[in-house]
Amino acid sequence: MQKKITLIHIGDIHGHLVGRVHLRGDDGHGQQLGGLARLYSKIREIRDANQDSLLINTGDTIQGSAEALFTRGGALVSVLNHFAIDFFAPGNWDFVYGTERFIELFAAQQPLAPWNALAANLYYDGEPYAQNNGQRVLPPYAVKVVNGVRLGILGFTTDRGPNALGKHPTKGFRMSGGEDELREFIPHLREHERVDAIVMISELGLANNIRLAKMFSGIDVILSSDMHEITRAPVQLENGTLIVEEGQDGTVLGEIELFFEDGRLRERRFSSHTITQSIAPDPGIAAAVERIRREYVSGPHFVEHVNPINGTRLRRPLDSVVGQTAIPLCRAAFSDATMPAVIEGSSHDFLSDAFRAMSSADIGAIRGFRYGTHVAAGPITLDDLYHFIPIGPLIAAGDVAGKKIAKQLEKAANGCLSPDIKQWTGGWMFGYSGLSCTLDPYRREGERISEVRVEAGAGPAGTLETDKSYRYASYYYRHAPDEINGIEASNIRIVTDEHQEPLDATEVVVRYLASLSGQTANPSLGRIRLARALPAPAYTNPEIQPLEGCKSDDTAQ
Repeated sequence: MQKKITLIHIGDIHGHLVGRVHLRGDDGHGQQLGGLARLYSKIREIRDANQDSLLINTGDTIQGSAEALFTRGGALVSVLNHFAIDFFAPGNWDFVYGTERFIELFAAQQPLAPWNALAANLYYDGEPYAQNNGQRVLPPYAVKVVNGVRLGILGFTTDRGPNALGKHPTKGFRMSGGEDELREFIPHLREHERVDAIVMISELGLANNIRLAKMFSGIDVILSSDMHEITRAPVQLENGTLIVEEGQDGTVLGEIELFFEDGRLRERRFSSHTITQSIAPDPGIAAAVERIRREYVSGPHFVEHVNPINGTRLRRPLDSVVGQTAIPLCRAAFSDATMPAVIEGSSHDFLSDAFRAMSSADIGAIRGFRYGTHVAAGPITLDDLYHFIPIGPLIAAGDVAGKKIAKQLEKAANGCLSPDIKQWTGGWMFGYSGLSCTLDPYRREGERISEVRVEAGAGPAGTLETDKSYRYASYYYRHAPDEINGIEASNIRIVTDEHQEPLDATEVVVRYLASLSGQTANPSLGRIRLARALPAPAYTNPEIQPLEGCKSDDTAQ
């Protein structure tokens, strides 16, 4: 007798309560996509047609918007608790509010987000949890009997925290790369728990999950998040493992049908669903989202919320138009585009311009975050800026040696293009203002960057000089008082208002827009020149970041 189980897969929602425009030239281009109310309607439709189903969320959920930031994730939890999530694998940005908040949400005896969080590779390590050293924060797996079939659900969180904030948010926790845990739990689930199939839910990223699945046979399905890749066709490995990832911002949902006969998995069918406006929003979820957002948008319920990370205040509604953009602002292009997202994005060019201008620096910089939003040419709202900058930084400038900037460039290139996936650091190339360079993706580590030039400014113009000092502006956190954007700096000055009070990074960008002619941004593009095109996709789907990195060629030997 054939039995069917349906897995419904979401991940990388990144705080998006409502939909956003989609500006990449693939499915849904130019349309409004996503929104939790429409996402839930699709989930409900699949559930109604498949009584034996599981809803699985693979992380990076409670960060990415103002509503998520000002409630330390609570806004997303309050809505998603209506979804009846069956299992959850935490992502790196789900740790952004600190370990105490993480435990409160996911690991407490009665967690505020009762989503059955699993993570085989997350351990207590040091203060303030020294008494629990070596113990797991969450269960490593669960066995779920569905339609008479024993499923082993094996969870993995990220192998890193939210790097932009340093080690502060994950103090007392340690994440591993997952190899030891897979070596332990695949045979345990098969031989001891006697499961009929293993479903790995993982925020280790598509490339890393592929690498691990090639190392360890016996995984039937991997539901992946972190890289924001879209597998319209699943990645199918020779050893039988099927792997899928669902993009970002709640714009895509995956449906995997598993067919069993006599306790053996015989067939898998995958469907990718884009969450378009043709899907009617669920009224209950839409109402829950509206209740949350009314404190943040124009109207009598607006509240000046306090930023829990830097203490600044939200002084204007999120729907306030704060400027204009002459070009679309986003970072999402596939690897075959003229300006691939892994190398550069107009949103990061725009933001680094703002940081540089408002701090009178030589160079503005921003990490290559994968999260963000898409903003069409036209109005920019404060809501858009919080989707770009949802982690509570201040902006500061300081003196940084040219050699440190050169090292940062090379480190970022290796961290997203190395053919050794274990060397990846998460995210893409940093974005820069006032600096340009050439990048050859096929050169060896430490030799990919050349022709680094700095525009005229307060410091030396022309070729970047390693023994000179430059004013460098980017994210700043008080818990790392001697660093800007992870680089040691001196003579640090925070961007402040007329009362010498620190400004949130979003407010810095608002004031930058106000300083422009017509309050209109028009950032120049192509600041990082690719010497050679990125490799063709390794699998069926278009790739944002080359899933096997860029292998050095003979010219690099």
